[in-house]
Amino acid sequence: MRRGVSVVNKKVCSFPILFALLALLIGTCAVVFPASAQAAPTSTGSITVSGTVASSYDAYQIFSANVIDGDNDAKIATDLAWVSDAVRDAALPVLHSAGMSKSQTTAQEAAEWLNNDSHLTSALSAQLARSLQSSVAVSEALKAGTTAELPCGYWLIVADDDAISQGEAGTAPIMVLVGGSAVTVKPKAATPKVSKHVLEDSAVAWQKAADATVGDDLYWRLSATVPAGLAAYDTYAVQFVDTMSAGLDPSKVAASMRVYVAAGADGGFDAVSTGRDGRVGTEPAKGWTDITAQCRVSVDGKTFTVRTGDLIAALGGADAFTAGVRVVAVYNAPLNSACNHGIAKGNPNEVYLRYPRSPFADQSGDAGFTCTPSDDACAYTWDLALTKRGSDGDKPLAGAVLSIADDRGRTLAADGTWDAEGKATVTTGEDGRVAVSGVDSGKLEVRELKAPKGYTAFEGTRSVTVKAEGLDVDQVAAAKPKLTITAESPLRADSADGSTGSLEASLINTPTGTPPSIFTGGFMPLTGDMAMFTAAAVAVVGAALIVVALLVKRGGGSHKE
Repeated sequence: MRRGVSVVNKKVCSFPILFALLALLIGTCAVVFPASAQAAPTSTGSITVSGTVASSYDAYQIFSANVIDGDNDAKIATDLAWVSDAVRDAALPVLHSAGMSKSQTTAQEAAEWLNNDSHLTSALSAQLARSLQSSVAVSEALKAGTTAELPCGYWLIVADDDAISQGEAGTAPIMVLVGGSAVTVKPKAATPKVSKHVLEDSAVAWQKAADATVGDDLYWRLSATVPAGLAAYDTYAVQFVDTMSAGLDPSKVAASMRVYVAAGADGGFDAVSTGRDGRVGTEPAKGWTDITAQCRVSVDGKTFTVRTGDLIAALGGADAFTAGVRVVAVYNAPLNSACNHGIAKGNPNEVYLRYPRSPFADQSGDAGFTCTPSDDACAYTWDLALTKRGSDGDKPLAGAVLSIADDRGRTLAADGTWDAEGKATVTTGEDGRVAVSGVDSGKLEVRELKAPKGYTAFEGTRSVTVKAEGLDVDQVAAAKPKLTITAESPLRADSADGSTGSLEASLINTPTGTPPSIFTGGFMPLTGDMAMFTAAAVAVVGAALIVVALLVKRGGGSHKE
């Protein structure tokens, strides 16, 4: 035999390489052939399957053998034989298809071939299991955490699909040699992960939190990472299950959905490019493949499901999939009129990922999938009330006609919507107020087209700026945005309440015929512009000093001592 294996007799076989590869799963169970045996063989051996992957397993015996313990925790197997004709008939076609010579048919030959050059891969063990499951071969049921006695020989341990725990995944079948000292099998498989982000247009960045204007495009991103090493799967599909809050509009989800895939479990998830104004483009970023046409989107109320096609095929084959895979879905779900305003509640959006529970699961429906824990992202919006006031007592003024434009050039209309042509205006009521409801952070430009009767309109454009800080966080629960407002005179920033999202500002008018001054308000700064105030005061004082100097000089010319 190869790889330094000692042959005790012509019917002895070992799996040193196999068990080296499976050491992390089954503990110390290497097989060598020392010059002398340490104990007489027994007819049965003890085996325990531990861990949380599944509550029960199916065990298929492949070869019977006499098994004894050797030196250094090794085991010695002799007198290998097919455990039954059914097992042989199920196993041989798989082995021959995998490369074993068709002239090799005995248990000894099959075992030696499996051992040589590590032929027993995860993919091959899965193929053996599928063939055994579809045959008349008989399995033994094993209960996780419970020690069982099995006839000595080589066994293939397969997780029972119906017994796999939520959030776990069935591993590739595990080949184990039973006999001699007790054997413990420790299945463990890495599982996929899912995350969710929302596009913050001001930063053109995917974040856990963002703010937006009601009705505007609002893009969300679902990201799944499938770990490397899942070579036992013939096909692999995933399902994003997304549940939106009442404040989000699902009507654009299906039409806007784009799904992308990339090989490898490591790397960023910026799967799509962003265009002007933070709008998401339709072209995939470098290294990503658009698989939207292979996916299905179904919407049920506020919940929708994105089902991918076979990711192995999408990547071009099993070799690329072995390195892991990333999947990204991007869609548009704007805030609607029922959304929450302010920080207190926000508008969360939650997703979890369904993935195949094992290499043997039926992926044609939902029954063959288990799911990850959920992840979320959140969107916020704010309210601005602008009150027209007179400088003579700060009283509210009705009848001012204003143009209020956002950073996209749209103007506020009387019904609270935004006019894309920028022609709409608003008029202050008896309370002097104009409401800007459900607005994104950023700058609003204000022009006064008509002042109230008895007052003078200001010239040009002035801005009021809403700023939301603290949206770039690792988890939604940590998001505590700080909301502030600033304004250019004669606009005045009054208050900001982040919890309710309420912002207050005033627009000050001076009575007609009143010269603009630092005392009456007018066009002088009302908040935050002390430089201009100081300059005006210095100018007044300077003029007074000049007058005094001239008087002193004139008087001094005629004065006699």
